[in-house]
Amino acid sequence: MSAANISYLTFGIVLLLAIIFDLGLLSKKGAAVTIRKALFQTAFWVGLAMAFFAFLWWENGHKMALEYFSAYLMEWSLSIDNIFVFILIFSFFKVKPAFYGRVLMIGILMAIVLRIIFITVGIVAITRFHWLLYVFGCILVYSGVMMFFAKEEDKKDVEDGRVYKFMKRVLPLTGGDGGGKMRIVEGGKVRYTTLFVVVVLLATTDIVFAVDSIPAVFGITKEHIVIYTSNIFAVLGLRSLFFLLRGAVDRFAYLQQGIAVVLIFVGVKMLAEMFEFYLPVYVSMLVIVVCISSAIGYSRLRRERK
Repeated sequence: MSAANISYLTFGIVLLLAIIFDLGLLSKKGAAVTIRKALFQTAFWVGLAMAFFAFLWWENGHKMALEYFSAYLMEWSLSIDNIFVFILIFSFFKVKPAFYGRVLMIGILMAIVLRIIFITVGIVAITRFHWLLYVFGCILVYSGVMMFFAKEEDKKDVEDGRVYKFMKRVLPLTGGDGGGKMRIVEGGKVRYTTLFVVVVLLATTDIVFAVDSIPAVFGITKEHIVIYTSNIFAVLGLRSLFFLLRGAVDRFAYLQQGIAVVLIFVGVKMLAEMFEFYLPVYVSMLVIVVCISSAIGYSRLRRERK
């Protein structure tokens, strides 16, 4: 069995056991998630991701391991930005805290399936048309510049979203949560509750973020195992991050600018490869660490001054 196959097999087994452990032992249905519990769950998923980093180093060497760490760190940082949109969705539909955990898990599992499809299509496309990497580079530079200068008032309300408008047009929706059900029967007709709408919006919102994050990961590594695992580990940590950060949105006011600089850097790095200019993986890792930590540090500094 090749090293790649061993890595995939190990990842699959660890992932399955971790999800069972998370659902069965860490998460009780209908139970509120405290900050302490959310911190423990976040540490669990981050620790698991770092354990896989150590496994990759041992099995495949330091280069692939550092590529994985850089990709995971970038995806994890982007997922924090993702969380803020999740908070808006939950607030808009007035989801009860008792349903948070279940709705988040279903939405995140859907997002993982969609990401796997998205990544697979991207790998096949880039394998056949290598020049797509440079298109991705241009997209990342453009997205980074737009994100850097985006203002709070530029963000659209959940009600104006295309997915929500489409669902209202084609599905019979009800304004309630159905007591925790995804669909109910009213007057002999099946209607979908707000929880169903939230699950779909969580999954599709993650895909919108994936339009930036997945091309960015191609700019860090071409190893398929690294692309898949870094994305999945980062997405799986979204649920615990939601509970950890839902009361601390204002503490990351400038994280968006830090992420934007990372996207621009990765985009330029991809375009530079047209001219046979390649950066060592540790440089990419260092840039990502400095940008994200500086953005978080500056956000805290500005908040304390205010």
